[in-house]
Amino acid sequence: MAASTVTLRTSGTQLCCPEGESCLLDVLELHDVPVEYQCRSGYCGACRLKLVKGKVAYRQQPLAFINDGEILPCCCMPLMDIEIEI
Repeated sequence: MAASTVTLRTSGTQLCCPEGESCLLDVLELHDVPVEYQCRSGYCGACRLKLVKGKVAYRQQPLAFINDGEILPCCCMPLMDIEIEI
């Protein structure tokens, strides 16, 4: 998986998501983007965000229910450049 760009829709900020990071939540925290979360395994769903553009892959199938167009950054990584509602 190659490096990708994560665009934060509200501010237009673009973050580099390097290859090898364990999850999108790590990337957001690295750039001081505040995200609510209570786990890192896809169970609680507190970190859910709206995926505006792009695709993500999950390291493991999330246990929390997510609607179409939502992602759990605690357990996914972008497959390409993405835009998220935050």
